Amino acid sequence: MKICLVTGGTGGHIYPALALADKWKQLYPESEILFIGNDDRMEAELIPSYGYSFQSLHTSGLVGNVFSKLKAVGQLFLAYQKAKSYLKEFKPDLVMGFGGYVSAPVILAASHYSIPVVIHEQNSIVGKSNQLVMNKVNQIFTCYEKCKEVFPEEKISLLGNPRATLAIESKFDLEYFKSLHLDENKKTILIMMGSLGSSSINKLMKESLKGSFDRLQFLYVCGKNNEDDMSELENENIHVVNYVDTLRIYAHVDGLICRAGATTIAELTALGIPSILIPSPYVAENHQYYNAKELVDKHAAYMIEEKDLNSKALQSKIQSLFCDEKEMEIVSECAKKLGKPKAAYDIIQACQKLVG
Repeated sequence: MKICLVTGGTGGHIYPALALADKWKQLYPESEILFIGNDDRMEAELIPSYGYSFQSLHTSGLVGNVFSKLKAVGQLFLAYQKAKSYLKEFKPDLVMGFGGYVSAPVILAASHYSIPVVIHEQNSIVGKSNQLVMNKVNQIFTCYEKCKEVFPEEKISLLGNPRATLAIESKFDLEYFKSLHLDENKKTILIMMGSLGSSSINKLMKESLKGSFDRLQFLYVCGKNNEDDMSELENENIHVVNYVDTLRIYAHVDGLICRAGATTIAELTALGIPSILIPSPYVAENHQYYNAKELVDKHAAYMIEEKDLNSKALQSKIQSLFCDEKEMEIVSECAKKLGKPKAAYDIIQACQKLVG
């Protein structure tokens, strides 16, 4: 079977696509997979580094002034023509889009050739690219009930995010865990605010973690180039790093304080990790808030909006959740009910059924 996966722009679009591709190749090594993405975004280097064939297009969003929007429309038209040539040469049995503006021209090209097409929406708020092509696709895979407000309900399958499968199948690395100066006999709370960290959050953490949480140990991922600034936090129960491979330690992570990106939420619900979510307000359509709200409404997580974030509020949430064993158990069970640990398998099965 030949599969064309289209993704780009951000890790939230790219990593689920890579997770699905890895599982597909693991199950069906004879399958051929081609990725299409932007020529100037992170996928152009990241995807080939995973060993996959990659073809590039040049697209940009319909944002800015009239000139910028007209330029973007022109780029989409040229990308559509180029996508047609890629598909004509590769002859895929299926095209699957994971969002980002680069998805639209490829999906429209696939529709032109009557190739079966599916899209995957990672967030609770439907992205503009997926809205643009939703009437051209055969099926839509979602992660949140809220997507029914936008997508045609007869096309929707609530199957989850392939990263959930990757997380549930990840192996614990004890040596790596110990290299982070963590004690496997202590309750571990992982704090991470994205790969670059956040200077405002870093400052707040200096105040918040001064609280008395003797029964907890914190691993604070402060982001690139912030370790020196945060080194004063270090003690026997607080450890600061600029990066952590979460998949290697998830099995011994008891709680999370994090943003509400789609990949993170897919992983923590699959694993049933209690969390305090701090949605980033700097994302399109404020989608992280709505991602988090779906969990909070079902008692599957706590949330603090950034506008309400201060050391007292965070200390209170830490105390209420991570220092209360019974509450942690309840939140964990509620999170697991929302998790989709078989997402990758279910999506592959649905795709195979569609292609026949």
